[in-house]
Amino acid sequence: MPAGFWGGWVLTLTVLSVVGLAWFVFSLYFGGGGNQGGGEDEGPVWDGDLREGAHPAPMWWFWMTLAALVFSAIYLMLYPGLGSYAGALRWTEGGRLAASQAAWNTEFAEARAAIAAAPLDELQADPKLMAAAGGLFGRHCAACHGADAGGQANLFPNLTDAEWQWGGDAAAIERTIREGRVAVMVGWGAVLGQDGVAAVTDYVRELPNGVPAEHPGKTRYEQFCVACHGADGAGQPLLGAPSLANDISLYGDGEALVESIRDGRGGEMPAFGERLDDSQIRLLVAWLTRSESS
Repeated sequence: MPAGFWGGWVLTLTVLSVVGLAWFVFSLYFGGGGNQGGGEDEGPVWDGDLREGAHPAPMWWFWMTLAALVFSAIYLMLYPGLGSYAGALRWTEGGRLAASQAAWNTEFAEARAAIAAAPLDELQADPKLMAAAGGLFGRHCAACHGADAGGQANLFPNLTDAEWQWGGDAAAIERTIREGRVAVMVGWGAVLGQDGVAAVTDYVRELPNGVPAEHPGKTRYEQFCVACHGADGAGQPLLGAPSLANDISLYGDGEALVESIRDGRGGEMPAFGERLDDSQIRLLVAWLTRSESS
């Protein structure tokens, strides 16, 4: 349909509705639709003396309706409502939102800049700021990482321990929040075969106790896994390769570990740099690096 069709359709309906209501009200009071005061034979009679038109709507109803019509006419001249007509004031919801956002930015710009530049320990020492940071986490992060930041569903990592896949220092955490992360674990099932997967899985399970001197899976591990996870299984945060030398497993142990080696894994942390400003990201970093969260 033409671009202006729906605007014209709304304009037509609005104008006809207002004109129709005005015609109905004026005809009811001044066009013979009210009490005509006729004789007993005019129209049907119910219950002895009750006839149609004997008790018209009171005049206050007329004046109220007239006031509403006048108000509607003035409103439609000033504000959007007649199809594509923008109104004399050129008011838009988006413009109102932009103005409110600009006012908010002006009022709190100095405080937000101070938060963005403040040392982390200073932010962590302020209960109100930490409460605000907890609220930010609840709104933007808890859906994946859980309300207590402990991770969930064997898919989203625990943020309350000292193990961070991409590095746990403040700079690495800020980059993770701001830019997001994409992790890829290659599936080795086709290369290793069933026996090879079993051997490497068993080898990985032994790494928390130290690198085994002799193990059936050691050769395959050194051939396919050491480039990312290291010879001792300590991992490489720059690559997002987690440590295998501890008892922390994002996707779980047992069959889940077999699936990780055989089929691979893929995980994505979305970027929040365009959703959160510098002060909000700084508060989240301070909240996540508190001593009680480490």
